[in-house]
Amino acid sequence: MPDQSLARSRLHFGPKNWLFLAAALVSLAGGYWLLASGSTTAAPILLVLGYCVFFPVGLAL
Repeated sequence: MPDQSLARSRLHFGPKNWLFLAAALVSLAGGYWLLASGSTTAAPILLVLGYCVFFPVGLAL
């Protein structure tokens, strides 16, 4: 049986993590909103930033 305390300690998020995850959420929401309104330039940029930059950095810090 795996040690539960070890699993909990690895999932501890600090303020920097939450900041980057919030930025990812805002970026993704804005990207999908722009995509729905027809923007073909800004929407993909925001979606790539959200999925490929902010989200992984928020998990890795």
